[in-house]
Amino acid sequence: MPKNSKVTLGLPHSDPVTESVADLLTLAEPLDYKSSRMSMGLSPGAQPAMGKGLLPSPGDEEGRPAWNSKLQYILAQVGFSVGLGNVWRFPYLCQKNGGGAYLVPYFILLILIGIPLFFLELAVGQRIRRGSIGVWNYVYPQLGGIGVSSLMVCGFVGLYYNVIIGWSIFYFFQSFQYPLPWAECPIRVINGSQAIIEPECEKSSATTYFWYRQTLNITSTIEDSGGLNWRMTLSLFAAWLIVCLAVIKGIQSSGKVMYFSSLFPYVVLICFLVRGLMLKGSVDGIAHMFTPKLEKMLEPQVWREAATQVFFALGLGFGGVIAFSSYNKRDNNCHFDAALVSIINFITSILATLVVFAVLGFKANIMNEKCVVENAEKILGYLNTGVLSHDLIPPHVNFSHLSAVDYQEMYGVIKTVKEDSFDQLGLDPCVLEDELNKAVQGTGLAFIAFTEAMTHFPASPFWSVMFFFMLINLGLGSMIGTMTGITTPVLDAFPKIRKEFLCVGCCIVAFFCGLLFVQRSGNYFVTMFDDYSAGLPLTVVVILENISVAWIYGTKRFMQDLEDMLGFRPYSFYFYMWKYVSPACLTVLIVATVIEMAVSPAGYNAWVEELASEKFLSYPPWALGVAYSLIIAAMLPLPCVFIARHFNLLSDGSNKLSVSYRKGMTKDLSGLEEENESRFILSKGTPSPSPNPSPMPSHRPYLGPGGAQEMTNTAGYGTGTPTKTGYQNINSPESEL
Repeated sequence: MPKNSKVTLGLPHSDPVTESVADLLTLAEPLDYKSSRMSMGLSPGAQPAMGKGLLPSPGDEEGRPAWNSKLQYILAQVGFSVGLGNVWRFPYLCQKNGGGAYLVPYFILLILIGIPLFFLELAVGQRIRRGSIGVWNYVYPQLGGIGVSSLMVCGFVGLYYNVIIGWSIFYFFQSFQYPLPWAECPIRVINGSQAIIEPECEKSSATTYFWYRQTLNITSTIEDSGGLNWRMTLSLFAAWLIVCLAVIKGIQSSGKVMYFSSLFPYVVLICFLVRGLMLKGSVDGIAHMFTPKLEKMLEPQVWREAATQVFFALGLGFGGVIAFSSYNKRDNNCHFDAALVSIINFITSILATLVVFAVLGFKANIMNEKCVVENAEKILGYLNTGVLSHDLIPPHVNFSHLSAVDYQEMYGVIKTVKEDSFDQLGLDPCVLEDELNKAVQGTGLAFIAFTEAMTHFPASPFWSVMFFFMLINLGLGSMIGTMTGITTPVLDAFPKIRKEFLCVGCCIVAFFCGLLFVQRSGNYFVTMFDDYSAGLPLTVVVILENISVAWIYGTKRFMQDLEDMLGFRPYSFYFYMWKYVSPACLTVLIVATVIEMAVSPAGYNAWVEELASEKFLSYPPWALGVAYSLIIAAMLPLPCVFIARHFNLLSDGSNKLSVSYRKGMTKDLSGLEEENESRFILSKGTPSPSPNPSPMPSHRPYLGPGGAQEMTNTAGYGTGTPTKTGYQNINSPESEL
């Protein structure tokens, strides 16, 4: 509108009639813009529907994709949060940290930090309807680096996480043969006539040899790259092709994929549990798993690892949770979603633990029986050569049907009588408990221990195909969330970019960057990225998310926004969790993580071909520099954005509202100005009462969790200065919360 229009000039008038928008805003009492109904997504002068909470304006809903159904959205969140860590990390932590006793600290921390922070991310994503970068630019522009750090961590994690999917694809196709290729050690032919078992395989095991030599063809150190492994390169290409096809259309394509990729793993886990319970020794594994070692609960390390697992199990800080929830309607009950997805995640971890230890219990019995047979043959040899006397063997022992109990009795007698020379006999105790105590996690569990157990299953190829297809789907669900955490913020910031081109471009770049992990030494880089690229940066990201909402934006204001959005006030429990408990727990976790990194030697487990075993090696200086540069690169956007915006070197980004949101606000204000201009021209000195209420509603106070203290706002948004007027320009920074 021209500057010399009558509306903006605000000509003097003796009557108390509001003749222009400027006069309206001048006469309006001061209020907090972000607490007004306009910032809540309502049209000027509109009243929220009673009992329905906040309803999004039609203009703000248009133009942004939305989930086809609530089920599709829940499956997407479940698919993202339930990943490979539930299958091979949680069971290991249970075994390591006290069995059933570990579930107590895990569940407590799930309640204290898991569900509240998951609810927080769902709520801000759903309310602001932007990706991670846009959300935190709106909440507090100076901490806009939170979203950039989330995006960078997603990039780092996606690079190596898809390599694991590639490994699973390779094993999946190798499973279509009988016997399985990792069931027996290969035979080496020397001089065309002499056949011997491959020495490296004979010293280790068939599954270990297949993993390290035939799959990875691994080098002995990280310094020896060994060149590209062409089979793993093809597998990585297939993995990125699958991910690209799943996300190329955004949630329209990934949402449909989630129906299968999120539900199929549960079918496989249930089938494995039923089959595992029918195997000999499965009950021993489950009983060992859930036998509580209560003294472990007093160790700080147990609580630290439980907190870390809760943190990563729900996918906090990655941006995927926020991105998925941003495609929801604003009146969706995200509180219910947070509780539901968290509980499903916890139950899935328990189910996976039952399956893993039922199968490992069966494997432990097989290995224990093998140990008994091998050592019984040694004892028979000593008896035949006169090294041991027949009088040492109990009369009821039958070597043709030797049980583990009989061997233990015989072993105890020989050890007592031959105490001085017992070590020279080379006999093993063959205790089932020792076999069950062998803690295995990560790739060692999936590609070695579990794979070895399946070779003893009847119809082993079928179960192997099912298992690795399950791993592919678990990984795919997490990768879809990770890619959404990358593409959604970029598309929000640059809406003119076609999502198809962006997805294809990201996958191509990621594939070429991922070639680092399919060298012969690539497994060592996977370990490095897993240890350094996500842990500390993500914890810092989440505590800053918590602080920006609870302490900068204000917990009381946020609770009021949730009440307007959901139609009910969340429990006061969340107020205290967000305000005090969660930040305190995250601070302790950050300190513990830094101490752990400082105390523990930085290194990796290298596979030494000559020894046919793993050996811990320290990172060379250049590799250590790469490891720490991952942490720095992921966290660098936080101080950079803060400094740049503090000194006004960078736009705060909060004025980049969605097109539909800005159109709705502009239409409301322009319509109001036109109406007042007509009234100004037609007025003859006798004002008529305005039929419309003021478009800027008065501030509604929010009572805190106790209901006794009124919320006040004394600071301007993102400035720390007192608010002196209720008027803010349409392009001014606002959080939309």
